[in-house]
Amino acid sequence: MPTFRPLAQRLLATTAPVLFALAAIAPGAHAQTYPSQTVKIVVPFPAGGTTDILARQLANTLQKQWGQTVIVDNKGGASGTIFSEQLTHMPADGYTLMLTATHHVINPGLYKNLKYNTRTDFTPLAMVAAVPNVLVVNPGFAPKSVTELITYAKANPGKVNFGSSGNGGANHLSGELFKLLAGVDMVHIPYKGAAPALNDLLGGQIPVMFDSVPGVLPHIQGGKLRALGVTSLKRSPALPDVPTIDEAGVKGFEATAWFGLYAPPRMDPALRDKLASDVLKALQSPQIRTDFAAKGAEPGTMTQAEFAAFVDTELTKWLKVIADANVTVN
Repeated sequence: MPTFRPLAQRLLATTAPVLFALAAIAPGAHAQTYPSQTVKIVVPFPAGGTTDILARQLANTLQKQWGQTVIVDNKGGASGTIFSEQLTHMPADGYTLMLTATHHVINPGLYKNLKYNTRTDFTPLAMVAAVPNVLVVNPGFAPKSVTELITYAKANPGKVNFGSSGNGGANHLSGELFKLLAGVDMVHIPYKGAAPALNDLLGGQIPVMFDSVPGVLPHIQGGKLRALGVTSLKRSPALPDVPTIDEAGVKGFEATAWFGLYAPPRMDPALRDKLASDVLKALQSPQIRTDFAAKGAEPGTMTQAEFAAFVDTELTKWLKVIADANVTVN
């Protein structure tokens, strides 16, 4: 007696191979047609800071390269952690990306209750730029060199305030490292982003700040801030006359900031590699190199795999530094 399978079962048997084949080629097909709509790069900090500046320059270059609109959206809060958590729940389709700073690998050492795993809940795409910080003071502040600042701070312990973009950020840790190596007691004043801290520095409400070169370069050039030293071991091409803090007498001082582009987790490898390749191409463009150099930033050159390994190493490094220095956030 013949056996008759139900219609649904027979349809599944005949269509399943086709569905599996379509599923297999779909990711690659998406990578080949990407981008087909507006791409959003979210900066998890207020507008006006270095991350924001670099993101807008990258967006402009990618827009020309892709022939598709690329917008930058600022969603600041909690040292970048608020939007970082949101990104982990978004589709990994390449249409929402995040450009953030060194905070991304510092935050896990500071915030014990993050709702995401920085090692596994993001797709690292590219290092966009690396920049030194620079020690700047309000022109009305007496010290005119690193040595004079150290002498003044030692004569006035606990009376010199330095601002930063927030507790535990690269700018804050630059200041803490300076305090440690120079043997001075300065008071940290955290702000909700680099821009409001810079406004108070310009207005004289705080006398000292460590900030990235691109964020303060126009004010240095305009005479509104005085640069005492850069935080890298080599002088910045954008500030060739400003000594490094190491050569100014604080031996061994080095602290640089870097900025990376990330996507949500579980991104299709074909799309991930296309995005990383496209961003690397944009970073090698003459326009980006000129724009970044003018602001003291060096475009990234790492492959996607190299950047992913770098992020992992940085996470391990900063976890140890924060624990050893007993840095905490309120």
